Amino acid sequence: MAPGTDNTPPYCTESDGGCGEEKVGPVEDEDPESSENSSQAKAGKPPRNLSVMRHSMSQAMLVGTTDLESTVGVIAIKSPFGENSGFLPIFRSGSCSEIGPKTYMEDEYICVDNLQEHLEAASDFPSPGAFYGVFDGHGGVDAASFTRKHILKFIVEDSHFPTVVKRAIRNAFVKVDHAIADAKSLDRSSGTTVLTALMLGRTMVIANAGDSRAVLGKRGRAIELSKDHKPNCTSEKLRIEKLGGVIYDGYLHGQLSVARALGDWHLKGPKGSLYPLSSEPELEEVFLNEEDEFLIMGCDGIWDVMSSQYAVTIVRRELMLHNDPEKCSEVLVREALKRNTCDNLTVLVVCFSPDPPPTIEVPKIQKRRSISAEGLDLLKGVLSNV
Repeated sequence: MAPGTDNTPPYCTESDGGCGEEKVGPVEDEDPESSENSSQAKAGKPPRNLSVMRHSMSQAMLVGTTDLESTVGVIAIKSPFGENSGFLPIFRSGSCSEIGPKTYMEDEYICVDNLQEHLEAASDFPSPGAFYGVFDGHGGVDAASFTRKHILKFIVEDSHFPTVVKRAIRNAFVKVDHAIADAKSLDRSSGTTVLTALMLGRTMVIANAGDSRAVLGKRGRAIELSKDHKPNCTSEKLRIEKLGGVIYDGYLHGQLSVARALGDWHLKGPKGSLYPLSSEPELEEVFLNEEDEFLIMGCDGIWDVMSSQYAVTIVRRELMLHNDPEKCSEVLVREALKRNTCDNLTVLVVCFSPDPPPTIEVPKIQKRRSISAEGLDLLKGVLSNV
């Protein structure tokens, strides 16, 4: 890692608060010279040969379920669709992860498009279900790899799941953080940011601790569903200083460019106490409707070099061409490399429908023409001489 509207249904309430070679075409949102023209293709149905669950290391499967225990909107949108619209999402995803210019890879990720099938358990929670995560490690890959393997299991085995999902997610973050501290085989100086998305029916819960980011594509507009936890962020800075932490040149204790992470126990105190480097996630809950087209989840290596709106514009255009979220994620990674990112790169694109996004028709503006008083007088004079 580089140094660096809450419509809550009853089951999701809480009382406490190697990539391909596609080319990028020009996008009007930013400098068109920063993207290349993409080949034309017809929008088709999504590929069906992708596995239900994917992650960055095929030999490290998730542990079986019996083995272990505020919105930041780029654009505010009022949706005409309500809870009674009948919309039911169909989840499909694509991913791309590259080492980038760094000499070692510390990113991990997971994609579970069918939660019920993956857990091999009775569906005692809303369907369809899905789970996605991006884990941007630092100080080695130990913490990121451990979190990827265990965090979903900690969520679904929590006593509050699925009745109070937010509480279950918060508890899972703490349990994973403490498990990292207790695991003697892990490097205590290893840490990771964590960004997860849990889908249960039409409800999507985003949990974030760190500087990875989740962005919703809503009819071509970017809605940021997570906040980058940087030490210089006002709210994070106040929390850090209140707990006795110090920020040097944007780095927590002069070492970390993030204010929240799991692991990094060489910078934390005893388990259960409060410390400047927090493992508590910020949560955002969204009730999906027909206007919500896809979700982009990426590590800071993506967002350091492009805006949320630019990424949404790219993904939407690519989906309209080939309707393949895997290719969309590859395009985003290549675009970040072209913009000289200095970090590992991991990005997930999650679609909510089997169909490509529809064309957005902009209504024509009828111009009203008028004539000034002086022009009217001049016209009268000309006509009177005829």
